[in-house]
Amino acid sequence: MPQTSYPRDRFDDVPRDPERVGAHRAPRGRHRWLVVLLWWLLAVGILTGGGILAFLALSNTGDFELPAPPTASEVVTETPVPEADTSYPVLVLNGTDDVAAADAVRQEIVDAGWSEDAVAPLDSDASDVAVTRILYVGDEDEQAARGLAGVLGINEVTQDDSYAEMSEDGLTVIVGLDRVGDEF
Repeated sequence: MPQTSYPRDRFDDVPRDPERVGAHRAPRGRHRWLVVLLWWLLAVGILTGGGILAFLALSNTGDFELPAPPTASEVVTETPVPEADTSYPVLVLNGTDDVAAADAVRQEIVDAGWSEDAVAPLDSDASDVAVTRILYVGDEDEQAARGLAGVLGINEVTQDDSYAEMSEDGLTVIVGLDRVGDEF
């Protein structure tokens, strides 16, 4: 038969409502919420940073290339057409095989008010220049070049001192294949 009563020991004498003492029963700190908040913020920061880095690593194709800054010959600004300054000497270089194209441009310049002596026509080394353009030497010459461009109906105006000596620091018109034909 089983025994229903056990021998008494020291644990049987424990009071029913004791004041327990121990770490598991310590009172909660006043700023415990601050510790929880800091751990939560740390976890959110780590997960967010890891997600951003993973996104950047997975989306990086390696094809990122900055656009090159425009060169001086590519910069074309739209400004109102200034008055033609007829005091500048003008060198007309024929960049085509058609002598009549350069003569026609020279005559347009003379008709616009330049003197015959101020406009010097010459043949260029190249005979396949595609577009007619005007070159000027210094920044102070830009308005005069734009005025001449307005007279001739030319869009390409560029700062270039390649022909500065030949044009006596004036303006240079390089006649292109776009000026060849009966319409000009």
